[in-house]
Amino acid sequence: MSLQDFPAWLTELEAEDFEFLRLFVLTSGSLKEMAQHYQVSYPTIRLRLDRLIQKVGASRQDEDSYVNLIKDLALEGEMSFEVAKKLIAGYHQERR
Repeated sequence: MSLQDFPAWLTELEAEDFEFLRLFVLTSGSLKEMAQHYQVSYPTIRLRLDRLIQKVGASRQDEDSYVNLIKDLALEGEMSFEVAKKLIAGYHQERR
């Protein structure tokens, strides 16, 4: 799998974002455990998570409206994820 196969929002994350997400998964989303790990307060971890959510959301808004439409159709069950992936891959191939 090459870098271009990853969603745009994922490629824009920094190494510390990935580490934060890794710990989030390992703690099953327990912000209390994460706060203990980082030795900071719960509100500090919550703020960091909110900023990461904003970062991910902002990059999704930057994506092409056609790609967003295809993703939304798949999420709403109006087409399969496999078909959506093929359409998006074909669209990106054409744009190159």
